Amino acid sequence: MINVAIDGPSGAGKSTISKMVAEKLGITYLDTGAMYRAVALYAYRKGIDVNDQERVVPLLDDVDISFELKDGQKIILLNGEDVSQAIREHYVSKLASDVSKIPQVRKFLVAMQRKIAETTDVVLDGRDITSYVLPNAKFKFYLTATAEERATRRYKELTAKGQEVDFDRILNDIIDRDYNDMNRDFAPLVQTQDSVYIDSTHLSIDEVAAIIIGTVTGATKA
Repeated sequence: MINVAIDGPSGAGKSTISKMVAEKLGITYLDTGAMYRAVALYAYRKGIDVNDQERVVPLLDDVDISFELKDGQKIILLNGEDVSQAIREHYVSKLASDVSKIPQVRKFLVAMQRKIAETTDVVLDGRDITSYVLPNAKFKFYLTATAEERATRRYKELTAKGQEVDFDRILNDIIDRDYNDMNRDFAPLVQTQDSVYIDSTHLSIDEVAAIIIGTVTGATKA
């Protein structure tokens, strides 16, 4: 199996680049971040604080997450509902970061991810893919950029969609999320020693994708 694992902080471009890499390599892209967002959205809709572990964990028995192709686009279903757009709302980002700190949530979703990776060539991106989800993946990458650059990208993305957002709030949210992701007790965000480090601050999406694709294809041809 070809397993490409990509880790990095929020707003580094992991999802966009992972999709591009998967398409170029002709393999499956598994959006792990969307899975955490879906759990966070479910808890939020139920009126439950995502930091309340005792109330969040029982919800997992009622959560069914799946991916489907619709009109040529991959969508994520939460208990049969297409939540592809809902999970991308800015407020869901922080909720997803908070809910991901709950060990039972991570174990619940990691079990799904590992099962898929065992039988399918996949590209996975997230915070703990190289260190925890797929520690034996042959291809590992750590993708990052400065907090300011990541905030700028997020600001442009949201304003392009017509959303009214404050840059300073986005920057602060990213800094807070970085701290949460890197300091949680269970499976924190780290750069593993065997991961290729990529700083995308001054690189285009195409340039980053080319580095990853070149690494994978170069190794598979050897």
